[in-house]
Amino acid sequence: MATDRPAADPAGGPVSFEVLTKRADFLRAARARYVRRPGLILQARERGEGDGVRVGYTCSKKVGNAVARNRAKRRLREVVRLELPDLGRPGWDYVLIGKREITADRDFVKLRRDLASALMEIHG
Repeated sequence: MATDRPAADPAGGPVSFEVLTKRADFLRAARARYVRRPGLILQARERGEGDGVRVGYTCSKKVGNAVARNRAKRRLREVVRLELPDLGRPGWDYVLIGKREITADRDFVKLRRDLASALMEIHG
């Protein structure tokens, strides 16, 4: 698991993730591999193009009201910032889905473990 250091690429600069915004990208990821964990669901697909890592976040109304959905997405973004530089692969799209009444309140260390184990399973 990654440490609490700021994410950085091998060249020394900060790692940035392109955020998925187009519905078509989310739909393509939904048809690809997925892994369920107690705190989240991870969908991942290899694009086969480009070097960058792209990440999308989604929390439906089932997760809760707007406050709960925003909290869940903030937590997912932070977990990605900490874990994806070490465990993600260039040329892949990842979509993290928040789970009802769990993602917003799950212990943060366990949420990090959930993402780390999901990424390890996806990449075998």
